[in-house]
Amino acid sequence: MWWPIVETAGAAVVAWYLAKLLFGSRETGFAPIATLICLGTALGQQRRQALELIAGVILGVIIADALVRVLGTGPPQVGLMVIIAMSVAAFAGGGAMVTTEAGVSAIIIGSSTPATIGVVPVRPLEALLGGAVALAVHALVFPPDPLLYVGRAAHRVFPGLARSLTGVARALRDGTADDATRALEAARAMDDDVRAYAEALDAGRETARSSPVRRPARDPLGRQQRLQQHLDLAVRNVRVLARDTVRHVRGGGAPLPELADAADDLAQAVWAIARGLDDPRGAEDARALTLRAAGRATQARDRPNDPTVVEIAGRLRSTAADLLRAAQAVAADPQAGTGVPTEELLAHDPEP
Repeated sequence: MWWPIVETAGAAVVAWYLAKLLFGSRETGFAPIATLICLGTALGQQRRQALELIAGVILGVIIADALVRVLGTGPPQVGLMVIIAMSVAAFAGGGAMVTTEAGVSAIIIGSSTPATIGVVPVRPLEALLGGAVALAVHALVFPPDPLLYVGRAAHRVFPGLARSLTGVARALRDGTADDATRALEAARAMDDDVRAYAEALDAGRETARSSPVRRPARDPLGRQQRLQQHLDLAVRNVRVLARDTVRHVRGGGAPLPELADAADDLAQAVWAIARGLDDPRGAEDARALTLRAAGRATQARDRPNDPTVVEIAGRLRSTAADLLRAAQAVAADPQAGTGVPTEELLAHDPEP
């Protein structure tokens, strides 16, 4: 955090000098305070959230500056200003942080004497100046690294997906209901992580569009976008797969070692895709594993068997298709094979 702290301090100094330049020799301490509040809470946030925080600060300043001229200063007046500023921010649809920042600004302004240039209030102008400096620093000088936040979000999806597939493999091999139930619970628990991944991508693309410093991240974010789409489909398929496995095991179904091996292959493929984000060779490993899993699932599906086994085999094959496309998204040449139908890709003989 040392570099963000230095950036925030530098922005506060810039705001102080700009306020002196624009508003003369009078006390202009609120401009750097506004910059500090806005930038300190906006670091790592997308632009929309940063703008909301700045709006909360400015709103609190305007309300408090108007009220202090009517009511004066003092603890009761400050309390009333906080109530009004936070209520207006909440009524306007601001979140908890925006509402809090409006209250903080009201406290600061309500505890000081009003300042004017002629008849024009200075504090709201200082808040605008401080917010503008904070936004400029946030967008141009120190924008959040979109790839860092998106990468962290992606790596929260892989463990749950692999854990669920491993649980399915154990249940299919040993016929244990506990393993199947845990696999289903792990699959259901992934919803929040998948949603956070999509939100991180939205924020990352917005940062890459608005910040010249982060423009080079657009192509890697496009790769992450394709990966997220296929992982989302894989998570949905694994959830249904785990549910079918629970039904099979609880119904007294026989162990299915071949399908268990296919599920294990897919779990290993998930970790290979995760490695592929940093090392393209991981994508090749994932491709081989998914093709092998698809082959095993196809052989089991084509044999005369009960409907539940056919469903499990078909769902494993669908998951293999999703993970194969995910591996393609992180490959050294992500465009290779994108026009090939998935059925044709899965028809290739797996590597020995």
